[in-house]
Amino acid sequence: MTVRAPRRILTAAATALLAAGGLTACADGTGPASEPGKVGVVAAFYPLQFLSERIGGDTVTVSNLTKPGAEPHDLELNPRQVGQVVDADVVVYLSGFQPAVDEAVEQNGGDRAFDVAGVTPLRDAAAGGHDHDHEGEAGHSGEGDGKDPHVWLDPTRLATIGDKLAERLGKADPEHAADYTARAGALRAELTKLDTEFTDGLRTCQRREIVTSHTAFGYLTERYKLEQIGISGLTPESEPSPQRLAEVAEEAREHQAGTIFFETLVSPKVAETIAREVGAKTAVLDPLEGPPADGDYLSAMRTNLQTLRTALDCS
Repeated sequence: MTVRAPRRILTAAATALLAAGGLTACADGTGPASEPGKVGVVAAFYPLQFLSERIGGDTVTVSNLTKPGAEPHDLELNPRQVGQVVDADVVVYLSGFQPAVDEAVEQNGGDRAFDVAGVTPLRDAAAGGHDHDHEGEAGHSGEGDGKDPHVWLDPTRLATIGDKLAERLGKADPEHAADYTARAGALRAELTKLDTEFTDGLRTCQRREIVTSHTAFGYLTERYKLEQIGISGLTPESEPSPQRLAEVAEEAREHQAGTIFFETLVSPKVAETIAREVGAKTAVLDPLEGPPADGDYLSAMRTNLQTLRTALDCS
């Protein structure tokens, strides 16, 4: 059975239940339901929730389809979550990242869908340049066009998405269009400052290679002229082969990597294996696929910056 099949069955069943009037949409623990007089926004996962809340302000309610602590790549939608998509005024998602969301939007989203993937060009999953990836492991489950979805890890691209989201919210709520534009402009200023901090903070480092548990950081390494050595491909659940583990260990030794990075939502075991092999330590580098334990996108990215500066011996 393919990965997509059970999702398709679940979505179809959920749609049928909704059509029969057996369920009403609710937040299901992932955010507030739409309130009277406010624009109801459904965000597929955390960075899109962050954008929606910052730009929408107090004139929108935002629900996140991906619960805190859950890995968003293989999100399964229950009937109530499909109900959120049905009832939303705007659905903010990234096509190719979460197949179940793609399917729910295709069946129920209509012209209320805002696809982040259409705003700024996505990197090829097997892009060359500064990234080392293993052929055959770069693919992402459900990612038919072979694109890297982690666009939010480049603050400048996230700012562009924010500007377009403000336009989309303005169409749904013309009365507050100027407010959405103003908030997007303020957020762009904050993201531009963050970009400058990364550029300056990573300009002078003794090393420029980062060894990561999966290749989520292509946009970040491309933007700040680093080199990513990924143990696994774009999906964090993929198991690297023994050959790939040996290759990464060899590259880590070659570049004298003192830190192997793992993530908040996946097991650190593979990273710890490489670290033991090469005599390195491990540290968290957050791809921000889920909400940080403390703070928000901006504070978590600044934590990432300090982690990178320490690991790469930046002056």
